[in-house]
Amino acid sequence: MEENPTLESEAWGSSREWLAPREARGGPSLSSVLNELPSAATLRYRDPGVLPWGALEEEEEDGGRSRKAFTEVTQTELQDPHPSRELPWPMQARRAHRQRNASRDQVVYGSGTKTDRWARLLRRSKEKTKEGLRSLQPWAWTLKRIGGLPGMVPSLLWLLPAPPTPGGHLPVLGLCRWPHLPPAHPASVELEETVVRRQAAVRTLGQQARVWLVRVLLNLLVVALLGAAFYGVYWATGCTVELQEMPLVQELPLLKLGVNYLPSIFIAGVNFVLPPVFKLIAPLEGYTRSRQIVFILLRTVFLRLASLVVLLFSLWNQITCGGDSEAEDCKTCGYNYKQLPCWETVLGQEMYKLLLFDLLTVLAVALLIQFPRKLLCGLCPGALGRLAGTQEFQVPDEVLGLIYAQTVVWVGSFFCPLLPLLNTVKFLLLFYLKKLTLFSTCSPAARTFRASAANFFFPLVLLLGLAISSVPLLYSIFLIPPSKLCGPFRGQSSIWAQIPESISSLPETTQNFLFFLGTQAFAVPLLLISSILMAYTVALANSYGRLISELKRQRETEAQNKVFLARRAVALTSTKPAL
Repeated sequence: MEENPTLESEAWGSSREWLAPREARGGPSLSSVLNELPSAATLRYRDPGVLPWGALEEEEEDGGRSRKAFTEVTQTELQDPHPSRELPWPMQARRAHRQRNASRDQVVYGSGTKTDRWARLLRRSKEKTKEGLRSLQPWAWTLKRIGGLPGMVPSLLWLLPAPPTPGGHLPVLGLCRWPHLPPAHPASVELEETVVRRQAAVRTLGQQARVWLVRVLLNLLVVALLGAAFYGVYWATGCTVELQEMPLVQELPLLKLGVNYLPSIFIAGVNFVLPPVFKLIAPLEGYTRSRQIVFILLRTVFLRLASLVVLLFSLWNQITCGGDSEAEDCKTCGYNYKQLPCWETVLGQEMYKLLLFDLLTVLAVALLIQFPRKLLCGLCPGALGRLAGTQEFQVPDEVLGLIYAQTVVWVGSFFCPLLPLLNTVKFLLLFYLKKLTLFSTCSPAARTFRASAANFFFPLVLLLGLAISSVPLLYSIFLIPPSKLCGPFRGQSSIWAQIPESISSLPETTQNFLFFLGTQAFAVPLLLISSILMAYTVALANSYGRLISELKRQRETEAQNKVFLARRAVALTSTKPAL
């Protein structure tokens, strides 16, 4: 189809129009048009003295007036009253701005009225106070330093041509790895996934069947490992009391201590051994790296939380005689008073042991594995050093460790009130230990987890941990009779029975208010208000979603327009070199 020359002339104008001086053209100048481009917005981030697009060309036409006007604008920018750290300029420009403001303050400090001097003094005091408050933020400098670790090379490098090959030819744009580009860079995670998808797309039916067979076998292996781990946790918890009564265990205090900590030791060992096995299995399944990370995380989450559930189930089986209140050991008191006379204490102790061994495991890994591995890698540059490698700092694994510890605290804080304080001390120690290992022994992770997925996945796992911890707590409060020999609730039919008794001792006004909170007159309006707020939130989210979709469509349209205009400009330039 031939193009309409009339429309072309109307859209682009004649060459005489563009070749005419700016005063004769009328309409926007070349610099004003170019400065409206999105790329021109980055000029201010380069330096306050960078000339805008088209300034050199227009300077020849207007006799240098553009440069003079731009110089005035530059001086205005250099006199910006905002603090230097808040200006989007390079370090040298901000340093010059700060020196200029300091010199100006020294010159005018003695001038002006008393009110002006007090205003300047107040402003400077306010800035220093803000700086002091920023410095008091816990671990602010450490987190800022961690955020500046290598491994986040700007994506601009992938837009540049790769280094020339030995033959002198430039490889295809963006398909060659730069020598300082890390494996964890998002663009390299993207290219590898593209290759894996292309390989999966060209597989034959036999190759596809072979891949699925391997995946089924590997998943059966994972299920077998998880089943063995859960059975081991159940066995270690159930046989602890029997092992403690053995004569050999009674004679050896160290062996007796090990038997007391046997469930916690087994759970810590399982959580230490199986996640690396999952990492070895995931690449064999033929998935992309992002999906490999998802499977590793799901299996690790299931291992950690399910092992805790198995421990709680085993303790419940011991305390309640398997849920049979008519059993011989539970018929008298409603719980197994022979083996567990103070079952609340036992439950709190088990959570304390899990917290302690989690800390000991992290310390052992850092001191006995990570540091020797780093030394071996540095002292042996050959094949042995490459085989040892360096430990990768996996952020998802660290976050899952925090969620697991928080779940343990939620379960045991009711039975061991000091557990949250101990967990806080543990987190402080782990923070500085992780900081030391991160800067001295670890390397950036080869597999990265997308931030968008992390914002959804980790809160979901934390919510799952909260749900898991609430079930045994509520069951213990409402259904299991408290210990008869110890604890603040002895003598009560249930732990919950103490709450109405405590409320009855309060003033009558307080009692009426608390009882009102449990009536339908309060619950129904609360439900209605919550439903209205939820409906409003959902409607607001939908409107934002539609707005985001519309903005995305507009962005795509603008991108298409720019591509079209660029092609037309190239076509016109090739046909009319005077342009």
